[in-house]
Amino acid sequence: MKNVAVLTGAGISAESGIKTFRDDNGLWEGHNVMEVASPQGWRNNQELVLDFYNKRRRQLKQVKPNAAHLALCKLEKKYNVNIITQNVDDLHERAGSAQVTHLHGELFKVRSTFDENLILDWKDDLKTGDFCELNHQLRPHIVWFGEQVPMLDVALEIVEKADILIIIGTSMQVYPAASLMHYAPENTPVYFIDPNPSISSSECIEVIAKNASIGVPILVEKLLKNK
Repeated sequence: MKNVAVLTGAGISAESGIKTFRDDNGLWEGHNVMEVASPQGWRNNQELVLDFYNKRRRQLKQVKPNAAHLALCKLEKKYNVNIITQNVDDLHERAGSAQVTHLHGELFKVRSTFDENLILDWKDDLKTGDFCELNHQLRPHIVWFGEQVPMLDVALEIVEKADILIIIGTSMQVYPAASLMHYAPENTPVYFIDPNPSISSSECIEVIAKNASIGVPILVEKLLKNK
């Protein structure tokens, strides 16, 4: 069974109603990203950060996987599919995908501020005074600016073993995620799905200039037929 590595970004979740990480003006839901997505922001205003992610968590409960998420799950019938996502939502899991690696953390998880390996499932609001078992404040399980990306090595291993690489809804401008495609074996077929693609078609890269909910089902049907 061939290995398919899939790298997804904000574009795939946007079609389910989740706003992209930041707008053109550099703001995220009206906030400077450094206020709500950095260790310094956490130190400066913990209440603001908690409220911000509580709102994101509530919003996530109101949305559903779209046709792109569901199509990727369908691809598992004939391929070993590993999804590497830059998104912090759980839409891939809800669609039924079995193997999902989150590069930037997960909204429905929190972790201890004392032991970063102490991670808990958490679907409700997180408040000041919510402590881990070691009696330390819990924080969103999100990789903030300036922090290490703990799942990057896992993602690299997945891409290095890929027979096919699919990139969906990402500008490929945010590092280190943007560097992942360069770790695929030489001559690996790459499919890039985005309505405003930042790269061009070449011998090994096929660009599908469509929204994820349209382009992904088209590609999946093609791959299933060619199997």
